[in-house]
Amino acid sequence: MLFSGKIINYVLFKIYIMSKNISDQLVETLIAAGIQRIYAVTGDSLNHVNEAVHRNGKIKWVHVRNEETAAFAASAEAQLNGLACCAGSSGPGHVHLINGLYDAHRSSAPVLAIASTIPTSEFGTDYFQETNIFKLFDDCSCYNQMATTTTQFPRMLQTALQHAIHKKGVAVLGLPGDITNLPAEEAETTTRLFRNKPIVRPSEDELLQLAEIINTHKKVTIYCGLGAAEAHDEIIQLAEKLKSPVAYSYKAKMAIQYDNPYEVGLTGLLGVPSAYQSMHECELLILLGTDFPYTPFMPVHNKIVQIDIKPENLGRRAKLEMGLCGDVKDTLQAILPLIETKEDAKFLNRQLKFYDVVKKNLLLYVNDPGKPNTIHPEYVASVINELAHKDAIFTVDTGMCCVWAARYIAGTGERKMLGSFNHGSMANAMPQAIGAAFACPDKQVIAFCGDGGLSMMMGDLMTIVQYNLPVKIVLFNNRSLNMVKLEMQVAGIPDIETDMLNPDFVKLAEAMGMYGILINDPADVRPALEKAFLQDGPALITIQTDPNALAMPPKLEFDQMKGFAFYMGKMMISGRVDEIFKIIKSNYKHITEVI
Repeated sequence: MLFSGKIINYVLFKIYIMSKNISDQLVETLIAAGIQRIYAVTGDSLNHVNEAVHRNGKIKWVHVRNEETAAFAASAEAQLNGLACCAGSSGPGHVHLINGLYDAHRSSAPVLAIASTIPTSEFGTDYFQETNIFKLFDDCSCYNQMATTTTQFPRMLQTALQHAIHKKGVAVLGLPGDITNLPAEEAETTTRLFRNKPIVRPSEDELLQLAEIINTHKKVTIYCGLGAAEAHDEIIQLAEKLKSPVAYSYKAKMAIQYDNPYEVGLTGLLGVPSAYQSMHECELLILLGTDFPYTPFMPVHNKIVQIDIKPENLGRRAKLEMGLCGDVKDTLQAILPLIETKEDAKFLNRQLKFYDVVKKNLLLYVNDPGKPNTIHPEYVASVINELAHKDAIFTVDTGMCCVWAARYIAGTGERKMLGSFNHGSMANAMPQAIGAAFACPDKQVIAFCGDGGLSMMMGDLMTIVQYNLPVKIVLFNNRSLNMVKLEMQVAGIPDIETDMLNPDFVKLAEAMGMYGILINDPADVRPALEKAFLQDGPALITIQTDPNALAMPPKLEFDQMKGFAFYMGKMMISGRVDEIFKIIKSNYKHITEVI
């Protein structure tokens, strides 16, 4: 009887398996992995997957207007919750994913991308909407394979998920449309997703060598990247022992700045002079979990050591005295007992004093909010910083929005900030806000959008309305591609084709069914933002900011000054003298920073 019972159970199990198709198997595996939604546009080769999602009922299909939005939204959710999924149908559908997937991969966001494609019988025939997904996604993924049989599919899906989680990147799984409705087969291997958190640190000998280097230098600066985000307390302990200033990258700001008496700001193109000075005046620079790309901001005359979980990152941005592979938190916990406490705090105090001066200079534009239709964006950002919740999630467009958020949004230990920090894509903030709102429905989501970026992906405002996501979109409307304009100015080129002819964004918001408001007077900034932030649903807040506002880098190079002088000369020769006076009038306070 026992034997016959086993046979019956086996037969029932096989019947159950055969009643499921591949799409059902996909959905069940995603749910088991903790994925709650698929961002996609439905169509042809994805239709059976869409049907399976709704048949199951435990996972949501988020219908975006453009697959690029799907990838950006999934990237945001993955950065906040650890794993997310997007999908694109044959040809143009999955091609649209590419920009967002590039951003996700370069942001180390664990994203599973389902690249649905043409029937297997048509491979290699130049069929309608045929693409080569291997060539297409190879540069923006850590896994990129095509499942062409029902036997392959469950194993490849599990492998893709493992790659996304543990390599922290994009895993692309090609899925031909004719496979999606075939009966599912039981996997020969496990389909579980294994999440591991191993302890990774250098060897004892390496730790002793590093401790000796640190202990024999008096003036030490710590520079933190996103890889140090989980090591806030250990970094404070190290800085306290070393009497060391702590600088950080933009991506690390929210994790490192808060409750940090040793912080001196961020460096890079959007940074401040104090961080730059601290890194260049020290004897030893300790790089923690950073792959900061701008080598001109790295010092060359002092010793540098680096700790990174990815050994391939060691030494590719700076000349190192020592490079060690390890998780920053694990490594600092191991080395802190070996570090001697320094008594001399002169170097630290000098850097902190300079940082106080830098922060006062940053307040110059906050204290002067501007004039009607030329509101200072710095002032707007500072007001948002005061009004935003302590656990708010910010998404920031590439361009000038990045500058204002970098300098005026403060970390609290609970806030998050997402942007296209490595890929540098336009139009990322609004799509990322969609993913953030789905991932964290109990938190305030504020998108810093430029008029260039928002107009590029404007259709997905309707996605926000359709799902009634309470995203607050703050539109810095400077009527231009302002960062590009600045790039042209420092290169000595008169700004060409940077002006934007924009619609009435309030009418646009209202036509789409969301709250819209225009702010063109500095006196209205705070009350209007307060009112908009209290709206239950989405809101589009358009602020007429100063189109001539400049963002001074932490260190002016001679070539930049020369280029700007050439720009001014060419403007005068071409008769654009009025514009020169507007630029000078809008940015005269930067003279204080240069002096």
